Amino acid sequence: MDLSFSFIVPVYNRPNEVLELLESLSKQTFEKPFEIVIIEDGSTISSENVVESFKSKLNISYYKKFNSGPGDSRNYGMRRAKGNYFIVLDSDCIIPSQYLKVVEKSLQKNFVHCYGGPDAAHDSFTTVQKAINYTMTSLFTTGGIRGNKNAIDKFQPRSFNMGISKEVFEDVGGYGNIHPGEDPDLTIRIWNKGYDTKLIPEAYVYHKRRIDWNKFYIQVNKFGMVRPILNKWHPETAKITYWFPSLFCIGFVGAFFLLLFGIWFPMAFYATYFLLLFVHSLMENKNIAVAGLSIIAVVIQFAGYGYGFLKSTFWINFSKKKPREIFPKLFFKTNNIL
Repeated sequence: MDLSFSFIVPVYNRPNEVLELLESLSKQTFEKPFEIVIIEDGSTISSENVVESFKSKLNISYYKKFNSGPGDSRNYGMRRAKGNYFIVLDSDCIIPSQYLKVVEKSLQKNFVHCYGGPDAAHDSFTTVQKAINYTMTSLFTTGGIRGNKNAIDKFQPRSFNMGISKEVFEDVGGYGNIHPGEDPDLTIRIWNKGYDTKLIPEAYVYHKRRIDWNKFYIQVNKFGMVRPILNKWHPETAKITYWFPSLFCIGFVGAFFLLLFGIWFPMAFYATYFLLLFVHSLMENKNIAVAGLSIIAVVIQFAGYGYGFLKSTFWINFSKKKPREIFPKLFFKTNNIL
């Protein structure tokens, strides 16, 4: 297949991120033409001046639209893109110079209509960003489902770094309006249509995640609330592993109370686990501060996701209302004229 790539990037009030992203894309060693489609998703802080400053270096298409969420904005961009293979990125990513070469080589060797790549921490990231990156990607925290070659579950491409052919986009219909959760929903529908997906381990991006601890909690809490909705929509994908953060937190509370009565073994299990995470993060990041913060990040991730998952599981299964009525903030309004 003669591949023609179009990067699809929705943006919401992030001109500084767009600047870093475009700078990295301008340094691609890929020798063939490629397109960048920037979709301003109802922003009040425009990235237009940043985009204009790169038009002499890059082939950029820039669109403005009302706010309808990242999934709908990606659909908007893919409908207007000129390539036959779309690469969806988040605006807070920095792209290594060899990225497109790696992707083309992998697809030419073993073509699939959808791929995903992992995220990594850049040397310039703060200690908190590196700690959050560790807990979001480690085999010992998320099972490596976001891009680890040794993941315990089937890899689901994520839209911070995801490739989709024009053919599969038109066949499946693109992203839904749930957020977060629009990317696993799309991947499952791609599988259900009979298309293969794969992980390209070398096609990593540096995912900057400009968030603090509170924003991180809100993010993972939404991830937890979304999963029971996806399980209801796609019951064949429901797995016991999605319960682990909730059970982990319940077990931790139980272990604490048992410790008050002199029963120390359950808490020793948790202490051993946290020590394992500390050592593994230290080996991965070569930074003792990042290793220490990784423990905090894991606790926040499990607590936020676990609580969100339990809350959503209860309401989804015991309410007669539809998910959109129960959790309206997890859904964006769309417009058919897009």
